[in-house]
Amino acid sequence: MPNNFAYYLKYRPQALSELIGQEAVKKNLLSGLQNNKLSHAYLFVGPRGTGKTSTARILAKMVNCENQDKAPCNKCPICASITDGSNLDLIEIDAAS
Repeated sequence: MPNNFAYYLKYRPQALSELIGQEAVKKNLLSGLQNNKLSHAYLFVGPRGTGKTSTARILAKMVNCENQDKAPCNKCPICASITDGSNLDLIEIDAAS
């Protein structure tokens, strides 16, 4: 990753285990994935800096990871493309803009 990236991008959590302060969200997403009962849509809402985008990206990796483990591998091409923002199937919408 180039040195000119912002800290929030450089240190963004890459797995549910790295999220801090979102225990209920982590538990619900992991339970839904384990039981194969994920919803067709999720709406992440909250103030700035609470992990909405990070959680959504981790969920996208969990669902699409080629290794199909409970946690994203962060090594396969799909995980890498979600991390670097080049995945065409992942659209990030900034509702504030």
